[in-house]
Amino acid sequence: MTLHFAFGSNMSRTLMCRRCPGARGLGSARLDGWRFIITRDGYASLVRDPGARVHGVLWRLTPRDLAALHAYEQHAYLRRIVPVRHGARRRPALIYLAPERGGGAARPGYQELVVAAARDWKLPAAYVAGLARWIPGFHGKLGVATGEMG
Repeated sequence: MTLHFAFGSNMSRTLMCRRCPGARGLGSARLDGWRFIITRDGYASLVRDPGARVHGVLWRLTPRDLAALHAYEQHAYLRRIVPVRHGARRRPALIYLAPERGGGAARPGYQELVVAAARDWKLPAAYVAGLARWIPGFHGKLGVATGEMG
């Protein structure tokens, strides 16, 4: 079994159920020393930042789910194993990183999905508010749509 730390659309229970039917959500987790960004392509990635932390969801993947997720993410992302904090334990987990670091704007509906998933998993409110700032046209309100991205 492989652990996957999701910080973007893979936090969505609905999308992960569709992409990886055998995956099991283990709950919230945290990755220290990294910061959330939106790439020029409009999707989530991370960059190293010693003073930052990223909250997300830890998934347990079957070998079949891992293959499906690799197939889904392969064209846009690089794979990396990083230590995440899950409860009192540090656990090695797979993340997907965009090869480019340039900042961008989230694709329509994408960041709303990310924020809805973060709220669903009850990630820290201040962190969710920070994610919401990436929503195009965000003006300080957290009433977000829950539309899906595929």
